[in-house]
Amino acid sequence: MKQKKIQQQITDLLHSYYSEKPQKFVPGETPILYAQAIYDDKEVSEMLDSVLSGWLGLSKKGALFEQQLADYVGVKHSLLTNSGSSANLLAVSALSSWQLPNHLQPGDEAIVAACSFPTTVNPLIQNQLVPVFVDVNPETHNLNADHLDKALSNKTRLIMICHNFGNPNEMDKVMAFAKKHKLFVIEDNCDALGSTYDGKKTGSFGQLATESFYPAHHMTLAGEGGAILINENRLLRIVQSLRDWGRACWCGASGGPPNGVCNARFKFKIDGMPYDHKYIFNHIGYNLKPTEMQAAMGLQQIKRLPEFVEKRKNNFKIYHKFFSKYQDFFILPKALPKSDPSWFSYLLTVKEDAPFDRFEITNFLEEHKIQTRPSFSGNILRQPAYKRIEHRVVGTLEHSDKIFQHTFFIGIHPGLTEEHLNYVMDTFDKFLAKY
Repeated sequence: MKQKKIQQQITDLLHSYYSEKPQKFVPGETPILYAQAIYDDKEVSEMLDSVLSGWLGLSKKGALFEQQLADYVGVKHSLLTNSGSSANLLAVSALSSWQLPNHLQPGDEAIVAACSFPTTVNPLIQNQLVPVFVDVNPETHNLNADHLDKALSNKTRLIMICHNFGNPNEMDKVMAFAKKHKLFVIEDNCDALGSTYDGKKTGSFGQLATESFYPAHHMTLAGEGGAILINENRLLRIVQSLRDWGRACWCGASGGPPNGVCNARFKFKIDGMPYDHKYIFNHIGYNLKPTEMQAAMGLQQIKRLPEFVEKRKNNFKIYHKFFSKYQDFFILPKALPKSDPSWFSYLLTVKEDAPFDRFEITNFLEEHKIQTRPSFSGNILRQPAYKRIEHRVVGTLEHSDKIFQHTFFIGIHPGLTEEHLNYVMDTFDKFLAKY
């Protein structure tokens, strides 16, 4: 009883701590971050409860959060991982598993946008697949679906689609193409949690999809974390095995009973010898699990997710209206007619005939304490790590090159207030007034 009383006192103190008003925003002095995790005493109390329970490995809170996440996106299952990058690795590795009929083989080709985050492409290389790079649309920043036919060969097996910066791809065209040619589809949904295409949430279209809970994304699990979204039971078992060291036992999922759902843990054999099923390994796997404490934070974060998504959308709208007067200088981001993006950031591409370049304007913004970032890798084939990989290219990658050279983004995260946004817009006005 004394411990419960102390824990309640800690919880009350946490509430008092987070109830304090944040420091006053000082224009030009207070940094405006491109991304920020938003949480308070509810998340910390949930994590504290998990730590004090004495069990740190993924368990009941993990299982509950996995189900809530699957329900939110509209898929059958989700499995938590230690990062979105790990989720991408698991997704491609699962489709390469010997347990999957007609699985991917070394040398098979995977269509992917040339403007991608490295860990969208890396699992393809790590599984000995050949990336086929397709140019992007300069306004949506996503793979140009009209180029899919040009990318197709008799080795094509997979489309690795990334909803860049929260903006959904043209999923009706992508899925129709995949169905026609019997291709797997993986959605990298790490930037786009809460986005919809034609009323359906991104992350629910392909065989597998991935999420990231790094602080820059739409919600976080104590600074890291990710998830893989799954619609098929066979793939659920394969992904879980790969995530959990390659272990054959799948029924003891997060929070499951010690002897598994089947209650036959000690009735299995290897080469005729009885063996504990929890220690039979049928994949060359990894350990890519998060902690129970991270899942505990997720239980509170997912309650706030609709609010986070709406705030991002609203901040995007404010910026979009503002930058519409500067279209002589910038290419602005654009969503497709059927899309309702849960935006990650606000993208600006400096036009080639503008009287300034990206370096000039981003340096000005950074000097005024406004964080900027380039479009991640830009044309990834320009990055040093990818100059020697086996790959194919469709077309000239003209727009990917322009994004590499001219695009940057600013934050629209839920922590930004009207005061922050006004300062950012005033700073742009100040820079652009001389032109």
